[in-house]
Amino acid sequence: MAHIVRWAGGPRPLLFDLAVAGFFTWLAITNVSAPVAWPPVVAAAVFGALLVRRRFPLAALVIVGAALVAGANLLPLVVAVYTLASRRGPGRQTAAGGAVALAAFLLPAGIRWSEDWPYVLLGAGVFLLVPLLAGLWWHQRAKLLAALRERAEQAERERDLLTERAVVAERRRIAGEMHDVVAHRVSVIAVQAGALTVTCDGQAAAAAEVIRQNSTAALTELREVLRVLRDGEAEVHPPSGLDGLGALVDDARAAGTRAELSLPDPLPEVAIPVGRAAYRVVQEALTNIGKHAPGARARVAVAVRGAELTVEVADDGPGDRAPAHELPSSGFGLVGMRERVGLAGGTVHTGRSGSGFLVRAVFPLTEDEEAG
Repeated sequence: MAHIVRWAGGPRPLLFDLAVAGFFTWLAITNVSAPVAWPPVVAAAVFGALLVRRRFPLAALVIVGAALVAGANLLPLVVAVYTLASRRGPGRQTAAGGAVALAAFLLPAGIRWSEDWPYVLLGAGVFLLVPLLAGLWWHQRAKLLAALRERAEQAERERDLLTERAVVAERRRIAGEMHDVVAHRVSVIAVQAGALTVTCDGQAAAAAEVIRQNSTAALTELREVLRVLRDGEAEVHPPSGLDGLGALVDDARAAGTRAELSLPDPLPEVAIPVGRAAYRVVQEALTNIGKHAPGARARVAVAVRGAELTVEVADDGPGDRAPAHELPSSGFGLVGMRERVGLAGGTVHTGRSGSGFLVRAVFPLTEDEEAG
């Protein structure tokens, strides 16, 4: 049954064909003037022909025409002519089918109404020419709609291609702007910090070395971002995850933040998006602590609780120490943090905690990650 439904084009076309075949078969046998043995044969032939008329329109027309010659009703022939014209369009099969239909119509008409040729010709025009023209019109309409649909799809593909090209061009423009502005400034900072490292001693030299190392790391990461923007390539180095949190805390300590790190042993195996989002959460939180609460005590804690990975970064507030210089802020740090965590399937909470600030992100773990 499933094969029959697929062969018919679906359940709805099959039910429609069954209804049409049954109705017009009933009409055909009600007008059979042959002996009693004919009606079952005529009914079976007309029913089968109308049922498969979509697949074999010319054969169906020949069978229905033969049934008409045998004395069946004319209406099944009308359906067969329309189906042939709408399925095959203008061509040899339609012409041959029209000739067969005309012969099947005129043969019994000539026997019964030899003196009424005008009426016979009028009937041929109404019952044969009209469905033939209607079928040809429907065929041409279907071809036109298919051509318009193909043209619309092609226009959409061209629009997508132009959009993609515009995105690539904009990426390259942004990459150029970032290289000209940011990379130049950071390079100057790295060079000056390196010079201070050589000329200064003690604590000043250590601070200059921290600035130089962070500037060099920032240049490396910036080049990776520029490569992605310019060429659309995947990152060459794997993104930092939970294993990179130790380096982040060390950098925060070197910048003057009294940071503590608590990690589970062993580190859980998490998906790359989860690990990267957790890394960025800690990075952004420690950056904010260094900007707005210099010298504060920060606590970074990562824990696995059931089917969740929890990342917390909290500080106890700046105390009496205020930032020496007010650093510019984009205002999108927390927004970007929420977006990253949301893309990884987690949630993030930020807010005051006593005199300090708390950032808490929760990520779901799969069964494989829990086992790891």
